[in-house]
Amino acid sequence: MNKILFLTLIMFSSKIMQAQIQSKSFDSLLHVMVTKAVPTVGCEDLKKMKNVVLLDTRERREYEVSHLKNAQWVGFEKFDLKNIAAIPKDANIVVYCSIGVRSGKIGEKLMKAGFTNVHNFYGSIFEWVNQGNPVYDMAGKQTNKIHGYNWKWGIWCNKGEKVYE
Repeated sequence: MNKILFLTLIMFSSKIMQAQIQSKSFDSLLHVMVTKAVPTVGCEDLKKMKNVVLLDTRERREYEVSHLKNAQWVGFEKFDLKNIAAIPKDANIVVYCSIGVRSGKIGEKLMKAGFTNVHNFYGSIFEWVNQGNPVYDMAGKQTNKIHGYNWKWGIWCNKGEKVYE
């Protein structure tokens, strides 16, 4: 009985250590990949923000699988400032993508266009899901599906059902 308990404890500890290593690796990746030109916010910061305009900078197929509640799709490849002309230049804007790379680039464009309160969501939707926060489908219903971008980047999303379309 003690051997089973010991093996179970080792396996459980191994899973915890593996999750901690992956979390540190993800943070190291973000530190290198995410632009420093746009101020960043994390999950807890985002939850506390009031009157925030969420802009999803992923491609349409990613947004359609799931997105943050009340997020407006603006895309990356076909991003056009004309599509956000109704947003005031001083609005509290948070941009996000899968991990924060594409959204950082869109954030820079917004700042160059005169938007004064732009933030990039550090770790973006992957970090949001990894921390157990909800995402929503096109019908506005909570879902556990998350677009993994591709299998190489999808490894950074630890929770939810990954979709690659």
